[in-house]
Amino acid sequence: MDAWLKDPRPLRAEIARRRDLMAAYANLQEPFVFWGTQPDVSTWPARGATAIEPVKAGDVLSGFPGCPGQVTGVARVILDPIDPTALEPGDILVAPITDPSWTPLFVSAGGVIVDVGAAQSHAMIVSRELGIPCVPSVTNGTRRIPNGATVTVNGDAGTVTIVALP
Repeated sequence: MDAWLKDPRPLRAEIARRRDLMAAYANLQEPFVFWGTQPDVSTWPARGATAIEPVKAGDVLSGFPGCPGQVTGVARVILDPIDPTALEPGDILVAPITDPSWTPLFVSAGGVIVDVGAAQSHAMIVSRELGIPCVPSVTNGTRRIPNGATVTVNGDAGTVTIVALP
């Protein structure tokens, strides 16, 4: 660090290389989970390139048994917590993953579905505190569940049932 602060010119090429690498990786879908050696980056598919099977009314998606309870409501797929008006009271929050910036959205949600999460994830903790049903680890839920679909969240069983499509 001292050498860089004294004269950053020798590191410009490395910084540019790493910036290019970061941009390239941003367009790839990393493995959800791996054991042992990480798969080579050349095997990662382009982000969004993997075909996702659309849901039909009656389909049951599996996740992780989360905060107990069952609720039926309108699914609201929200990819960014910046707009709290996207969720009406009683709607089902469908999110990719949550962190503290998502917490205000939980207050009005009737239930929560999250693509990624487990027993000690943010979504689970906040759902338990508020007493709303939650099913994390519904892989690709934000891509499979259409915005406006009517869904039943069963936090006891860890399932999401598609009741009706918009």
